[in-house]
Amino acid sequence: MSEPLTGARDEFSAGGVVYRRGAEGIEIVMVGRRRERLWALPKGKPDGDEAPEETAIREVREETGLDARIEQSLGDVTYWYTGFDGRRVHKTVTYYLMEAIGGDVAAHDHEFDDVVWVHLSEAERLLTHRNQLHILRRVAEVTERAA
Repeated sequence: MSEPLTGARDEFSAGGVVYRRGAEGIEIVMVGRRRERLWALPKGKPDGDEAPEETAIREVREETGLDARIEQSLGDVTYWYTGFDGRRVHKTVTYYLMEAIGGDVAAHDHEFDDVVWVHLSEAERLLTHRNQLHILRRVAEVTERAA
């Protein structure tokens, strides 16, 4: 058993995998930053006392321009990183499967350069943070059963 890191802190975010059924199968929304060559799933930190589900819905709306409703939880991604203050951070991100119910990806905020619909297999290829692949595989399992 390892000792906890002195000065380490926990951090939480929530996000969503917004999907739709396209002509070629399941498509999801990804957010990208050109300069960093980053492709990710939308997520963010809670505002005040927001519940995780509220955070996920708000972050998806802000980062993608889409209004979405939660269908179910997809699970968590956990990882460590070093914060700007030099302290180690243990991060947990809870993701939800979401259906788009309105909005437009052209209405996304300034945080990302690109917001695009991509086939699920393309999303798996593009995804920068490989520790999120199990979330996309869960999307495939869930949506295949519902078809």
